[in-house]
Amino acid sequence: MRTFTVIWFGQLVSLLGTAMTRFALLIWAYEQTGKATTLALLGFFSFGLDILLSPIAGVWVDRWDRRLVLLFADLGAGLMTVTILILYMTNALQIWHLYVVQTLTGGFTAFQAPAYTAATTMLVPKSQYTRTSGMRSLASSTSQVLAPVFAGVMLRLIGIGGVMLIDVATFLVAVTTLLIVSIPHPTATQKDSTESRMWREVGFGFHYIRHRYGLLGLVILFMGINFFAALTYFSILPAMILARSGRNELTLATVQAALGIGGVVGGLLVSIWGGPKRRIHSICTGAALSFLLGDFLLALGRNVQTWALAAFLAAFFIPFISSAHRAIWQAKVAPEVQGRVFSVKGMLELVPMPLGYLLAGPLADRWFEPAMMIGGSLEVTCGWLVGTGPGAGMALMFACNAILGITMSLSGYLFQVVRRAESDLPDHDAVSAPQSV
Repeated sequence: MRTFTVIWFGQLVSLLGTAMTRFALLIWAYEQTGKATTLALLGFFSFGLDILLSPIAGVWVDRWDRRLVLLFADLGAGLMTVTILILYMTNALQIWHLYVVQTLTGGFTAFQAPAYTAATTMLVPKSQYTRTSGMRSLASSTSQVLAPVFAGVMLRLIGIGGVMLIDVATFLVAVTTLLIVSIPHPTATQKDSTESRMWREVGFGFHYIRHRYGLLGLVILFMGINFFAALTYFSILPAMILARSGRNELTLATVQAALGIGGVVGGLLVSIWGGPKRRIHSICTGAALSFLLGDFLLALGRNVQTWALAAFLAAFFIPFISSAHRAIWQAKVAPEVQGRVFSVKGMLELVPMPLGYLLAGPLADRWFEPAMMIGGSLEVTCGWLVGTGPGAGMALMFACNAILGITMSLSGYLFQVVRRAESDLPDHDAVSAPQSV
């Protein structure tokens, strides 16, 4: 736990700097166009290389020193921030530059995510998987709490350039923590040594999941949940808040901070308690409650207090969902193949998200928003629920998405392979022979 905590602290500091830069650039991008599509596309472009490189990244994570992989990923992400900083300071920054940088950053994420999870497996006992997952969720949520507040203050004092300089400094902290620790590497199996060709090793992750129906069912469930989350929660939430608040940066910062506070409280509770004994309840019920109390309240809200409450409730359940999901996979997949398997898992679960981002912007700007303006086609039908005017169309999207997200989340209980994945699949340390397909 000591080595994990050192790495976790470095990643926490780096996440804070990255989130500050993201908030500052989000405000800048919306001021350039005033369109939800602009912000949705920022999310869309972040997934391209992430999805394409994930299977290959998993092979390299299993082959290489996982500490070096984490260093490589952090250095790459830091370089992207420096690039944007230079473009901004020379008055050359344009929206398309952000899209390119988001794409490249996604490529580094493809290496960072499976390396971080696989390294954690080698550092802590199985009994601590849920707790360390909760700590990772806590780090992400803490950055969400502090970043909007810090970024809002720093934007007024030192501008976007200063915020990005802070980001560079936090990235150096993360690199330093990785330089002073060591991470054990799992013993290679016979399969690892004989399957030298890259394409066979890439295919291993797909075959591994396909032959374990419980894991496959969890992947499909998360594909659906992620799609509906991307359709509103991840893509158009900032645009909706800015539109309904008259582009009030403080209101957006308050809502973003409430998201982080909800995640922090949820992450702390998971870290201390560990969550329900049956982790499937954390996943299915937790996701349904997040859509119900989050998306639906965001749709009904007309003021910062309601939006902040909705954001808190939506984010509160996310650490329960992610930590339970991650703990199941860490328990079921042998450490020596986790890089390949987790990369494929992550890729498959992310595939629907770019589609959600791609649909969100045009749906908001071209259909829902015009329909909910005064005199629009849905003003009479839905105006009583979400109001009319700027942002009301996106609010209606949240209301519709809440119903779809709840249905998707609870569908996991309908299938036995998902419902009983924890008990029906053996843990990796319960079988003596290396896990293979």
